[in-house]
Amino acid sequence: MHNLTVSETEGGARLDKWLSDHIAGLSRSRIQALLQAGQVEHRGATIDDASYRVKPGDSFRLTIPALLDAAPQAEAIPLHVAHEDSELIVIDKPAGLVVHPAAGNWQGTLVHALLAHCGDSLSGIGGVRRPGIVHRLDKQTSGLLVAAKTDHAHAALAAQFAEHSVQRSYLAFVWGAPQPATGRIHTRIGRSPSNRQKMAVRPSGGREAITNYEILQRFGDAQKPLVSLLRCRLETGRTHQIRVHMAHIGHPILGDPAYGGGRSRAKGLPPEAQTVIAGLNRQALHAASLGFRHPLNDETVSFSSPLPDDLAALLQVLERI
Repeated sequence: MHNLTVSETEGGARLDKWLSDHIAGLSRSRIQALLQAGQVEHRGATIDDASYRVKPGDSFRLTIPALLDAAPQAEAIPLHVAHEDSELIVIDKPAGLVVHPAAGNWQGTLVHALLAHCGDSLSGIGGVRRPGIVHRLDKQTSGLLVAAKTDHAHAALAAQFAEHSVQRSYLAFVWGAPQPATGRIHTRIGRSPSNRQKMAVRPSGGREAITNYEILQRFGDAQKPLVSLLRCRLETGRTHQIRVHMAHIGHPILGDPAYGGGRSRAKGLPPEAQTVIAGLNRQALHAASLGFRHPLNDETVSFSSPLPDDLAALLQVLERI
């Protein structure tokens, strides 16, 4: 329970902002939810008006209910933790791990693993003891992902993703070599009208999607490379964005079963390379770097992840072409 009084110099502020400024760890959206739930008292009565302008001498009592347990149950799934502190955790996710529970994946997800790993260090997101997932990676995409452990971190990270200030780059093995070697793909992406399980570039509707790419290496014939390794930097974060954009420009990602990275394209490669690609069982896409402003001190932090073993093996055989 918190008892707070407005000082002589603080009159005129909105109640939700004033409370969030005076109670560490509670975001403004969480304060608004507590107001609506009747957890704030003023002059002996509940107050639910977030826009109320506080006056010098006003006193408020705010009660924070006990955290509810998250619906998913904790599961002891091994995690590669790149960084962890009181506010957030950065995970180097392996291919094959689903981020969030959904139809067909109600168990064994990253959320279940984080519930077990973080335990009581989760101070709750929106009143529920759970990790705050602010972005996702596809099941078969490996690499770096950040999750919030507190309401404050969740709001701060979500704001950075919304304003596209988070620095994210991916390594992608694609068929052929895009021209030019460095480019910017700017389209709109929405659900495919022919297959609701897939995304597609849309002439209208959908949401703006921007991917910047550069070729890091070419493999095969110098005039007509069979495969290229790209670095892709996201300005937006739409579902399947890199996979859709690479297929859209005619250079789909190796091993991508949904967007044209079929095995038939591998016939021009040496048998050893064909064997490695056939054994991937996933798109050759890795979230290699992640940078953002830390919610605790607003300082920029950055993390990097090397290619996992399967993609490192792919690189080795391609370099021998």
